[in-house]
Amino acid sequence: MQKKEGYPTLFDYAGRHKYLTFAALVLSGISALLSLAPFLYIWLIVRGVIEALPGIPDTDALIFYGWMAVLFAALTLLVYIGGLMCSHLAAFRVAANIRKATIAHVLALPSGSFDAVGSGKVRKIIDESSAATETYLAHNLPDLVGAIATPAALLVMLFVFDWRLGIACILPAICAFLVMARMTGRRMQEKMKQYQDALADMNNEAVEYVRGVPVVKTFGQTVFSFKRFKASIDRYSKWVVAYTKELRQPMMFFTLFLDATFAFLGGAALLIAGLASVNTAFIVDLVFYVVLSPLLALMFNRIMYMSENGMIVKDAMARINSLLDIRPLEEPAQPRRPEDFSIELKEVSFRYPAASRDAVHKLSLSVKAGGTAALVGESGGGKTTVAALISRFWDVAEGEVKIGGVNVKDIPKRDLADTVSYVFQDSKLLKASIADNLRIAKPNATEEELKAALTAAQCDDILAALPDGIATVIGADGVYLSGGQQQRIALARAILKDAPIVVLDEATAFADPENEYKVQRAFEKLTEGKTVLMIAHRLSTVMNADEIFVLDEGELAECGTHAELLEKHGVYARMWQEYTTAASWKVAKEC
Repeated sequence: MQKKEGYPTLFDYAGRHKYLTFAALVLSGISALLSLAPFLYIWLIVRGVIEALPGIPDTDALIFYGWMAVLFAALTLLVYIGGLMCSHLAAFRVAANIRKATIAHVLALPSGSFDAVGSGKVRKIIDESSAATETYLAHNLPDLVGAIATPAALLVMLFVFDWRLGIACILPAICAFLVMARMTGRRMQEKMKQYQDALADMNNEAVEYVRGVPVVKTFGQTVFSFKRFKASIDRYSKWVVAYTKELRQPMMFFTLFLDATFAFLGGAALLIAGLASVNTAFIVDLVFYVVLSPLLALMFNRIMYMSENGMIVKDAMARINSLLDIRPLEEPAQPRRPEDFSIELKEVSFRYPAASRDAVHKLSLSVKAGGTAALVGESGGGKTTVAALISRFWDVAEGEVKIGGVNVKDIPKRDLADTVSYVFQDSKLLKASIADNLRIAKPNATEEELKAALTAAQCDDILAALPDGIATVIGADGVYLSGGQQQRIALARAILKDAPIVVLDEATAFADPENEYKVQRAFEKLTEGKTVLMIAHRLSTVMNADEIFVLDEGELAECGTHAELLEKHGVYARMWQEYTTAASWKVAKEC
């Protein structure tokens, strides 16, 4: 779908339902015009009473006017409800189509995009931005038409009865409109963008903070250890306070001019009465303006808030389009299949968006099919980046990543996903049954296959403790799993997938000793006969690897077996010395 800027995009998403939106706009305009009729009949009642003074007015005419006012009020309501029904049907369709299109696009994006954009921002864009369009189309846009139609009709009526009193009513409205234009102009649009940016930033940092709560509790830290989260709250607070103070004066004058209509009207009436004789007709006309002029203030208030809502929707569509502008991974024009399951990186360079330097630079390494290799090095050395490039979470900027002699860009995305199984250090499970969590890897798996995978992943004790076994819904009815238990379920999923290449990214980092033992046994089953790439900080877990690659600031510092690297007395030997020294530390008892 070709994206357009602004509101036409909403109608693109509406499809055939856009005609319901047009119908809603027409009905809202008609309802707005009909809403003036009761005021006219009320004025006719007042005129009948005033003109009959000191006598008795025509009661039959007054009763007729009263019933007509009630009739038009009911008709106004019915037409307005009809318009809202049409607008809601179209709005729900638009919001649903936006969510479907955005989610479908997100599913096609490389996994690394979520780290670049931020999962909190992605959720906010999909959920809240589409909801903003729903509110706008269902309520705000029809009301805006009514808010414009009513002042237009009022302008005509105000000059029909007495042009002098009409000018008195229009002058404060014009002043209020000029102030409103200052508040809702192009500068306001930029301010709205800044406001939404601040909200998105705070939302994203909140998600990251919640994810890090286990680490905070483990190490006894406080919220202040998450400086980015606190900084995002401070920025939002500072922005809101500054913007509120900036709008304080314009809003004061806007409200003043709208509420000054009666003052202008009363002043004009006194001036006219002083210059000319006042008759009954003038008093009747003055009553008409007193009755209808509050509507003008009400409509201007509506227009101002509708303008703000329009800016919110425009900003929401810009954010949706910014997500749709992220290019998904391209499918190869001439798909190829790997000859085997070896891994090779050849002169690979990659830099994350907005980063100042390459995460990996001119990196070359290879892992033979069926072999086990390990990536070690200091944090930020590029280990996880290498694993992400092999799984094609990102595409390399330079060089080639090959599996079985074939560039990963030439392997269809589905085939690549079936070839590489990635086990994260902090695996997440869905709020669904254990069986459904496993079937993510193999949708058509039988129950026997699921149970076999769980047994291989050392999960029998977990199933025995759950009320419904494999059908237990995680997160429901107070059923929760520890981090180590979740990791074993995730390993069962990887075992069920049975991919020929396995990437283990610090998969035992947060496991307690008991769970770590069982996770290690699950690894033996998972990696049996597979090409394995391990990322580890605990060097004891990589001692038996066929080859160890030591990364330093995105470059290959050295490689070899554990024994060979120790003999080189290089980076790895220093890391091993530090690791063994730390492992030998003991907590001294206080005497």
